[in-house]
Amino acid sequence: MAMNINELLKLMVKAGISDIHFKSESPPLIRIYGKLMSSEFDVFTGKQIEELAYSLLNKEQKEKFETESELDVSYSVEGVSRFRVNVYRQRNTVALTLRVVPVKIKTFEELNLPPETLKKLAAQSRGLILVTGVTGAGKTTTMNSILDHINATFSYNIITVEDPIEFYHKDKKSSLSQREIGLDTKSFKNALKYVLRQDPDIVVIGEMREYEAITSGITAAETGHLVLSTIHTIDAVQTIDRIIDTYPEHQQHQARIQLSNVLKGIVAQRLCVSADGKGRVPATEILIGTSLVRKMILENKTPEIYKAMEQGEYYGMHTFDQDLNRLYIEKKIKLEEALDKATNPEDLQLKLKGMFQEMM
Repeated sequence: MAMNINELLKLMVKAGISDIHFKSESPPLIRIYGKLMSSEFDVFTGKQIEELAYSLLNKEQKEKFETESELDVSYSVEGVSRFRVNVYRQRNTVALTLRVVPVKIKTFEELNLPPETLKKLAAQSRGLILVTGVTGAGKTTTMNSILDHINATFSYNIITVEDPIEFYHKDKKSSLSQREIGLDTKSFKNALKYVLRQDPDIVVIGEMREYEAITSGITAAETGHLVLSTIHTIDAVQTIDRIIDTYPEHQQHQARIQLSNVLKGIVAQRLCVSADGKGRVPATEILIGTSLVRKMILENKTPEIYKAMEQGEYYGMHTFDQDLNRLYIEKKIKLEEALDKATNPEDLQLKLKGMFQEMM
């Protein structure tokens, strides 16, 4: 079965499909508004998927995939959108995942994110700001929204290291140099080794996956730069633990000192199906690096940070459950969705029950 890849990508955007998964001898699966479901496409053979995947790759990318059996790249269809392409092998056949990446970088308001808190974070001139969440939670979208706000508001030299580049930024008040792994630099480790010699005010690390990226990011923040990055974690507190656990045990106390000194904020998010079922809205958890939070990190009391977030509204902080409560009260999501995305669903249900009893 022949399929024009650009026509397929146009169909994805038109139908509101965020992801398509291809694997041999199975009909492709599609994801719409966060829900994975079967599609009406025919079954693809391994050879057909390989041809489809290779039509998206240039010569160097094909060679890299054939060597490593894993590949992340971006692909653009003019006038349609950009796409994240992941090619891999399973059962000795080529498999493919496509994800839509919006062309337009949206504002905080358009993304239904807390604008005042994010604008205050974006106004920091040094330190570490992290955007966290699971796969598909919109981490990269939010980080690029923060970056676009900085670009439009301040005059900085900004250098990004990404794998791959998903959102292209044009210079506004700032100058941006976007470096892609495999095209502009060999690796995160290599790029981050030299980035501080390129006179940046802001360093953007697409994702802190490994020890080298984490330590390089913290070092850059310690030396007076603002560092933005994403981490794959479920909430703000787990993000702190994940960073510390990356270090060897004998270095973890020093890591706590470093992190407590540089952390400006963590924006964690989970995407929820909207009440009308026709879109998604983010629930956020915001942690700000106040003196109390820094003390808790330093003293290895991270579980107590949840209480600090609950009581930190003055600083712009809140937990996931507090934000889910707000979204439900504002009728932006249904009760079932709020409980499904809650950190402590039983506690959230009790709070909502108590609230309704007080209103009666």
